[in-house]
Amino acid sequence: MKKYTYSAKASDNLDNWVIVDASDAILGRLATGIAARLRGKHNPMFTPHVDTGDSVIVINAEKIKLTGKKMDKKIYYRHSGYIGGLKSITARKLLEKNPEDLVVNAVRGMLPKNRLGRKMVKKLKVYAGAEHPHSAQEPETLKI
Repeated sequence: MKKYTYSAKASDNLDNWVIVDASDAILGRLATGIAARLRGKHNPMFTPHVDTGDSVIVINAEKIKLTGKKMDKKIYYRHSGYIGGLKSITARKLLEKNPEDLVVNAVRGMLPKNRLGRKMVKKLKVYAGAEHPHSAQEPETLKI
Protein backbone atom coordinates (compact mmCIF):
# COMPACT_ATOMS: atom_id res chain seq x y z
CA MET A 1 0.00 0.00 0.00
CA LYS A 2 1.51 3.28 -1.13
CA LYS A 3 0.95 6.29 1.10
CA TYR A 4 1.64 9.76 -0.16
CA THR A 5 0.57 13.32 0.36
CA TYR A 6 -1.91 14.53 -2.22
CA SER A 7 -0.69 17.47 -4.26
CA ALA A 8 -3.47 19.47 -5.86
CA LYS A 9 -3.39 20.56 -9.48
CA ALA A 10 -4.69 23.86 -10.82
CA SER A 11 -7.57 22.02 -12.50
CA ASP A 12 -8.75 20.67 -9.11
CA ASN A 13 -9.75 24.14 -7.92
CA LEU A 14 -13.51 24.76 -7.92
CA ASP A 15 -13.04 28.55 -7.58
CA ASN A 16 -16.03 29.37 -5.42
CA TRP A 17 -17.05 33.00 -4.96
CA VAL A 18 -17.55 34.55 -1.53
CA ILE A 19 -18.73 38.02 -0.54
CA VAL A 20 -17.46 39.89 2.51
CA ASP A 21 -19.07 42.99 4.01
CA ALA A 22 -16.39 45.36 5.32
CA SER A 23 -18.79 47.60 7.28
CA ASP A 24 -17.23 48.49 10.65
CA ALA A 25 -14.54 45.82 10.20
CA ILE A 26 -10.94 46.37 11.33
CA LEU A 27 -8.69 46.52 8.27
CA GLY A 28 -5.95 44.12 9.41
CA ARG A 29 -8.30 41.47 10.78
CA LEU A 30 -10.39 41.59 7.63
CA ALA A 31 -7.30 41.38 5.41
CA THR A 32 -5.94 38.28 7.15
CA GLY A 33 -9.22 36.43 6.65
CA ILE A 34 -9.42 37.47 3.00
CA ALA A 35 -5.78 36.54 2.34
CA ALA A 36 -6.28 33.09 3.84
CA ARG A 37 -9.37 32.59 1.69
CA LEU A 38 -7.60 33.75 -1.49
CA ARG A 39 -4.66 31.49 -0.71
CA GLY A 40 -6.89 28.45 -0.11
CA LYS A 41 -5.89 27.75 3.50
CA HIS A 42 -9.52 26.86 4.32
CA ASN A 43 -9.44 24.10 1.69
CA PRO A 44 -8.51 20.54 2.75
CA MET A 45 -6.53 20.10 -0.47
CA PHE A 46 -4.42 23.22 0.14
CA THR A 47 -1.12 23.06 -1.72
CA PRO A 48 1.34 25.94 -1.21
CA HIS A 49 2.52 26.13 -4.83
CA VAL A 50 -0.95 25.89 -6.45
CA ASP A 51 -3.78 28.43 -6.45
CA THR A 52 -6.53 26.55 -4.57
CA GLY A 53 -8.29 29.63 -3.20
CA ASP A 54 -11.63 31.26 -3.83
CA SER A 55 -12.53 34.54 -5.50
CA VAL A 56 -13.46 37.18 -2.92
CA ILE A 57 -15.75 40.19 -3.32
CA VAL A 58 -15.45 42.92 -0.68
CA ILE A 59 -18.26 45.47 -0.43
CA ASN A 60 -18.58 48.64 1.68
CA ALA A 61 -14.83 49.30 1.71
CA GLU A 62 -15.55 52.95 2.50
CA LYS A 63 -16.85 51.94 5.97
CA ILE A 64 -13.70 50.11 7.10
CA LYS A 65 -12.02 51.08 10.38
CA LEU A 66 -8.44 51.41 11.59
CA THR A 67 -7.55 51.27 15.28
CA GLY A 68 -5.58 53.81 17.26
CA LYS A 69 -4.12 56.80 15.42
CA LYS A 70 -3.40 54.86 12.23
CA MET A 71 -5.79 56.99 10.16
CA ASP A 72 -3.38 59.94 10.45
CA LYS A 73 -0.04 58.24 11.15
CA LYS A 74 -0.09 55.34 8.66
CA ILE A 75 1.43 56.49 5.39
CA TYR A 76 1.32 54.69 2.04
CA TYR A 77 4.22 55.32 -0.35
CA ARG A 78 4.59 54.85 -4.09
CA HIS A 79 7.30 55.89 -6.53
CA SER A 80 6.90 57.12 -10.09
CA GLY A 81 10.30 55.78 -11.15
CA TYR A 82 11.74 59.25 -11.72
CA ILE A 83 14.19 61.07 -9.48
CA GLY A 84 12.29 62.74 -6.65
CA GLY A 85 9.16 60.83 -7.60
CA LEU A 86 8.29 59.52 -4.14
CA LYS A 87 4.61 60.13 -3.37
CA SER A 88 2.93 59.61 -0.01
CA ILE A 89 -0.63 59.64 1.28
CA THR A 90 -2.11 59.05 4.72
CA ALA A 91 -4.65 56.32 5.37
CA ARG A 92 -7.39 58.90 6.01
CA LYS A 93 -6.87 60.60 2.65
CA LEU A 94 -6.60 57.25 0.85
CA LEU A 95 -9.88 56.13 2.46
CA GLU A 96 -11.58 59.29 1.21
CA LYS A 97 -9.97 59.23 -2.25
CA ASN A 98 -9.87 55.50 -3.10
CA PRO A 99 -11.04 53.13 -0.32
CA GLU A 100 -10.58 50.08 -2.56
CA ASP A 101 -6.80 50.61 -2.58
CA LEU A 102 -6.68 50.51 1.22
CA VAL A 103 -8.08 46.96 1.29
CA VAL A 104 -6.10 45.75 -1.73
CA ASN A 105 -2.79 47.01 -0.28
CA ALA A 106 -3.47 45.28 3.05
CA VAL A 107 -4.36 41.95 1.42
CA ARG A 108 -1.52 42.10 -1.14
CA GLY A 109 0.99 42.47 1.69
CA MET A 110 -0.23 39.18 3.20
CA LEU A 111 0.03 37.13 -0.01
CA PRO A 112 3.18 35.52 -1.45
CA LYS A 113 5.53 37.92 -3.24
CA ASN A 114 5.79 35.94 -6.48
CA ARG A 115 3.78 35.19 -9.63
CA LEU A 116 1.36 33.05 -7.63
CA GLY A 117 0.61 35.96 -5.28
CA ARG A 118 0.03 38.27 -8.24
CA LYS A 119 -2.42 35.74 -9.66
CA MET A 120 -4.24 35.49 -6.31
CA VAL A 121 -4.67 39.25 -5.90
CA LYS A 122 -6.44 39.37 -9.28
CA LYS A 123 -9.20 37.24 -7.72
CA LEU A 124 -9.91 39.98 -5.18
CA LYS A 125 -12.68 42.39 -6.19
CA VAL A 126 -13.19 45.41 -3.90
CA TYR A 127 -16.03 47.94 -4.12
CA ALA A 128 -16.54 51.11 -2.06
CA GLY A 129 -20.33 50.79 -1.92
CA ALA A 130 -22.78 47.94 -1.43
CA GLU A 131 -23.29 47.29 -5.17
CA HIS A 132 -21.19 44.83 -7.18
CA PRO A 133 -21.51 43.39 -10.72
CA HIS A 134 -20.79 39.76 -9.74
CA SER A 135 -24.29 38.52 -8.90
CA ALA A 136 -24.12 36.00 -11.77
CA GLN A 137 -21.39 34.09 -9.88
CA GLU A 138 -23.85 33.54 -6.99
CA PRO A 139 -21.40 34.37 -4.20
CA GLU A 140 -22.00 32.97 -0.74
CA THR A 141 -21.75 35.32 2.24
CA LEU A 142 -18.66 34.97 4.42
CA LYS A 143 -18.49 36.39 7.94
CA ILE A 144 -14.98 37.45 8.99
